[in-house]
Amino acid sequence: MAEETMSTNFIHAIIEEELQPGGRCEGKRVHTRFPPEPNGYLHIGHCKALTIDFGTAEKYGGICNLRMDDTNPAKEDTEYVDAIQEDIHWLGFDWDDRFYYGSDYFERTYELAVDLIKKGLAYVCELTPDQFREYRGDTSTPAKSPWRDRPVEENLDLFARMKNGEFPEGKYTLRAKIDLASGNFNMRDPVLYRIRYIEHHRQGTKWCIFPMYDFAHPIQDALEGITHSLCSLEYENHRPLYDWVVQHCDVPSVPRQIEFARLGINYTVMSKRKLRLLVETGRVSGWDDPRMPTLCGLRRRGYTPKSIRNFCERIGVSKVDSTVDWAFLEACLREDLNESARRVMGVLRPVKLTVTNYPEGQSEEVEVENNPVDPEAGTRMVPFSRHLYIEADDFMEEPVPKYKRLTPGGLECRLKGAYIIRCTGCVKDEAGNVVEVLCEYDPDSKGGNPADGRKIKGAAIHWVDAATAVDAEVRLYDYLFSDPEPDGGDKDFLECLNPDSLTVLTGCKVERSLAQAAMPEKGKTATAFQFMRQGYFCLDNRDASPDHLVFNRSVSLKDSFKK
Repeated sequence: MAEETMSTNFIHAIIEEELQPGGRCEGKRVHTRFPPEPNGYLHIGHCKALTIDFGTAEKYGGICNLRMDDTNPAKEDTEYVDAIQEDIHWLGFDWDDRFYYGSDYFERTYELAVDLIKKGLAYVCELTPDQFREYRGDTSTPAKSPWRDRPVEENLDLFARMKNGEFPEGKYTLRAKIDLASGNFNMRDPVLYRIRYIEHHRQGTKWCIFPMYDFAHPIQDALEGITHSLCSLEYENHRPLYDWVVQHCDVPSVPRQIEFARLGINYTVMSKRKLRLLVETGRVSGWDDPRMPTLCGLRRRGYTPKSIRNFCERIGVSKVDSTVDWAFLEACLREDLNESARRVMGVLRPVKLTVTNYPEGQSEEVEVENNPVDPEAGTRMVPFSRHLYIEADDFMEEPVPKYKRLTPGGLECRLKGAYIIRCTGCVKDEAGNVVEVLCEYDPDSKGGNPADGRKIKGAAIHWVDAATAVDAEVRLYDYLFSDPEPDGGDKDFLECLNPDSLTVLTGCKVERSLAQAAMPEKGKTATAFQFMRQGYFCLDNRDASPDHLVFNRSVSLKDSFKK
């Protein structure tokens, strides 16, 4: 079983060195932060990042802030803010009273920008977007701006007027004065502020200039006392700018940025823009569609916090981008549910089975274990009578080679927890379809053990008593995309969608005990069940009700998806 705290990795090696006597963080408490942008729901890629942020603080007895990166208000919404908090709590992490918004620091960030202008380290530029691209230069040609030497007083006046809303969008930007010839293009006088006339989800229309992430983020980290700013590898080339901002702004602490590789998983996409498009065009039922890689989608499908945290722990933390097989995430879920899920019987594609030598009108109960790997889970009593339901594919009138289930005159088979039976024939409708399978049982084999000790060569078959069976809808899921790399090359990811990613079965039959199953609560993990021989299932947290049971298959019993 994986430990709750993360094992040692290169980030931890750096932190441990810095905590040593004489180190940068000697005597300090490790302080990290998780800064999601509230413009969508968290997905499994974010989960790796938040596990690193919160898990690292947890490992060293430190603290982790949750900060909404709402410096770009174009797609931000309180719906996403609430969902992000719910997902993080669901995974088992907390931030106590250290919940912040990037917009909390707008006033101080503006003041620090003014200070940079006064120091001669920032200027108002009026290059158009086309001119900006034209004057950007290349590896052998410096960038240029005719506004770089604008007088300080003129810069201060223009920047104040930008803040007061006197200019149209795109007229001016505030740029840092660093090095137009730098080999790192992020240092070629990057933009610090731009004009945007858009309503902010918290600030309303108070601000019409907004700081760029590369300027706002290091300031926010420093103001909060963050010791280690852990981020994805895409920000590695931005680190010199991060350090420049901290060095030249009057902030109370000096955080260190450390980058790690992002998580890639096959058969999915993890761009929030693309996930939003799937939602907005109706190709999925919502952000919480069980085929989505979002945490709310995984939760609805039946994934557990433990399985996801174990997954993030086991894939490790590295400096090299890689793609993980989705099957590994499924394996982590199987491992968890194998220990905890109660075994029940559900027949997904039912056909009636009649035990012809069992007395009509008589019934009894047989004892079945709840979880064979957990003896303390106990047993339950399951109704048994003359008329049952079995899976349609557990019968073949003309069997294929090595078929070990029911066939007329074929092998004896066990009915799980009940009796030994042998098929004697079947009943068909006018179209020639099998509508009923006939068999005889051995009355001296209750529990599945024949009195004479003979060897039963046929398979064990799950079943449901017809008189007490409960109807259910069952949803079976495959990969959302049929291409393992829907984002690869110049592909249109929408053309890679798997038309068979969802199969809905109605008229399924489940044992009566599931009629009393607790309906899942919002934000909680639904109770997991193993439908014998079918996989792990849970009640759908959106559509299930006591009068209409809807089960999602969380994962099959073994990796059976197409590769």
